[in-house]
Amino acid sequence: MHISVVVPTFNRAHTLPRALDSILCQSLPATEIIVVDDGSQDGTGDLIRRRYPQVRYLRQPNGGVSSARNRGISAANGDWIALLDSDDAWLPDKLAAQRAALGEHPDIRLCHTQEIWIRHGCQVNQMDKHAKSGGYIFRACLPRCVISPSATLLHRSLFDELGIFDEDLPACEDYDLWLRICATEPVAFVPVPQIRKYGGHVDQLSRKHWGMDRFRIRALEKIIGLGRLDAGDRAAACAMLVRKAGILAAGARKRGHVERAVYYESKQAEYADLSEPGAERRMR
Repeated sequence: MHISVVVPTFNRAHTLPRALDSILCQSLPATEIIVVDDGSQDGTGDLIRRRYPQVRYLRQPNGGVSSARNRGISAANGDWIALLDSDDAWLPDKLAAQRAALGEHPDIRLCHTQEIWIRHGCQVNQMDKHAKSGGYIFRACLPRCVISPSATLLHRSLFDELGIFDEDLPACEDYDLWLRICATEPVAFVPVPQIRKYGGHVDQLSRKHWGMDRFRIRALEKIIGLGRLDAGDRAAACAMLVRKAGILAAGARKRGHVERAVYYESKQAEYADLSEPGAERRMR
């Protein structure tokens, strides 16, 4: 198993060493580590050259996290790709645990793990709605992103067959990719936490963009339009789209954003009939 680790980063020289050190301390060493600097202005390049000469350092103009991840995936030499955000960190046996899990399921091409959440320096408990699992989890992926990029190990053939991160999505790009993969692929899951996921900082995408569900709606429209879902999953995806559009429409009405409300109400109407059982048959 040849593993390339892709670490996208933007102005996180203060957290990047924690992420890189966690890779270098793995009990199963990675084949290569690629840092994609997405236009940082905080001395990230000097940090890498000074402290991490073994790391492949790629720099590009700022294009967003999807662009940076895609650049690293394209440059990677490994047949397996592990992702790590530059504000997160792995526990020492993360890659070894995933190799063992995939060894038990040789046909599976995506493995993710349980995680520890750290907010403002303190560990916090995850709510039931954030529960993670393995197998065919497409419907579990519909409400929100239940796979963290930093927890994944993916065979590169998935990207070749199903595409890479959507650079037109400023957020929820991971949600979009997991929908495409989980529509037809089972996933392996390591129930023992293998990463520390840090949150609460001001540059998180969830703080930068209002109404994250508007990006999830775009992803849902994409997966519905691809025609790869069976009838039950298609109805479930349509129902989730209707639900999310309804929430956005109601919020827009409340705030006096009439044009936005009308737009999401039209999405509700467009997909409402398709969310009912048997809708697929009625369309034929």
